[in-house]
Amino acid sequence: MKFFDTYKGLPKSIYIIFLAQVTNRFGDFVLPFLTLFLVKKMGLNYENAGFAVMLTALSSIPGSFAGGKIADHIGRKKSYIFFQLTAGFFLFFCAFVSNPQIIITLVCISSFFNGGVRPIMSAIITDVLPAEKRQIGFSISYLGINLGAAIGPLAAGFLFNHYIPLIFIGDAITSLIAVILVALNIQETLPDYNNSKFITNEEKSEEGNVFTVLLKRPKILIFLIINIFLSFVYTQNVFSLPIMLEHIFGSNGARNYGILISFNAITVLVMTMFITNKIRKWHPLSSIAISGVLTAVGFGMITFINSMPLYILSTLIWTIGEIMVVTNFGVYIANNTPQNFRARFNAVTSLSFAIGAALGTSLMGKYMDGFGIKAVWPLVFILALFGAAGMYVLKIKTEKNIKQEYLKLSR
Repeated sequence: MKFFDTYKGLPKSIYIIFLAQVTNRFGDFVLPFLTLFLVKKMGLNYENAGFAVMLTALSSIPGSFAGGKIADHIGRKKSYIFFQLTAGFFLFFCAFVSNPQIIITLVCISSFFNGGVRPIMSAIITDVLPAEKRQIGFSISYLGINLGAAIGPLAAGFLFNHYIPLIFIGDAITSLIAVILVALNIQETLPDYNNSKFITNEEKSEEGNVFTVLLKRPKILIFLIINIFLSFVYTQNVFSLPIMLEHIFGSNGARNYGILISFNAITVLVMTMFITNKIRKWHPLSSIAISGVLTAVGFGMITFINSMPLYILSTLIWTIGEIMVVTNFGVYIANNTPQNFRARFNAVTSLSFAIGAALGTSLMGKYMDGFGIKAVWPLVFILALFGAAGMYVLKIKTEKNIKQEYLKLSR
C-alpha cells in the first residue's frame, strides 16, 4: 500500500486529469476499430483503408501544434474544452452517415482536434506541479490512459458486433464527460509569467516563436532527435512483432500477439506505481537511458527465442522500459521549457514521436523485404542501445554545463 502514498497530496487538478484520461481512453472506440469498420462495414479494400487510417494519424500532428499555440495564449482550460468538445462533435455525426468518404473526413477532422488535447494536458501537469513532483504527475496521467485503454476495447468490440453507430456516439459521449470533469473541477492554470510559483532558470519566459526559442535550447533539439531512434524502435511492437509471431507460430501468431499486448497492458497497470516510486529521485535522462537498454534487451532477445514464455519475458522487459520512458519524457521537456511555451513544446515532442513511428514502419518494411523478419531484431537492438547511449551522453554534457555555469557565477 505504500506505493499508493506516492500519489497522495497532489493538487486536485492532477486527480481530475487522471479521471479524464480514464474516461477518454475508455471511450476511444473509433480508432482501434477504424480499419475493420472501413473494410468490413464500408467495403473498402485494405490499401484504401490503410491510407485512410494513415490520414487520421497525420491529421493529429497539425492539431497538436494548433492546440499548443492556442493553449499558451488564451489558456489551458478554455483550449481543452474547445478541442475535446469539437473532436467529439465530429465523431458524433459519423453515427448518422453511411458514405465512407464523409466518415473518413469527419474522423480526420476529429483527429485534428484530438491531437490538440495531449499538449494541453501535459501543460496543465507542468503548470500545477513543481519540478520534483512532475514525474509523479505524468505517471498518474499515464496510468489513467492505460486503465481506460485496458477496458475500453472490450466495450468497443461488443458495440462493433452489435450496434456500430454507438461506437461513434459512445466516443463522443465520453469526450463530453471528460470535458465536464475538467470544466467543473480545474481552474485555469496558465502561469502568471511575472509571479509563477514553480519557476526555475530553465523555465523563464522567452520572446520569439517556437522555432527560434527551440534553437536557443539545443539540448531539447538533441533530445528530440535521439528520441526519434527510440520511437523508431518502440513502434516495432505494433509493426514487426506481429509479423515475427506469425513467422514463428503460424496460424497462432495473431492469438499470441493478442496475449502479449494484453500482458503489456496488465504490466503497465500493475507496475507503474512500483517503478515510479523506485525511480522518482533519478534524473529523467538516466531513466530514459536505462529504458533504452531494457528496450534493446527485450526486443533484441527476439532474435534467438521461439517459445511463448520467452516472448512474455521479452514483453515484460520492454514494457518496463516503456513505463520508464513515458513517465520521464514529459518531465525532461517540462523542466527545460520556457513557461510561456509549455504547450507548444509539448506539441513539438509529438512530431518527434510521429517521425520515429513513420520511419519505423516505412523503412523497416523495406529492410524486412530485403533481409527478412529475423534480421529486424539485431538492428533494433543496436538502434535502441544507440538511443540509450545518446541520452546518457546528453545527461553528462548537461551536468557538465551546469557545473561550469555554477563555477562562473561563484567567481
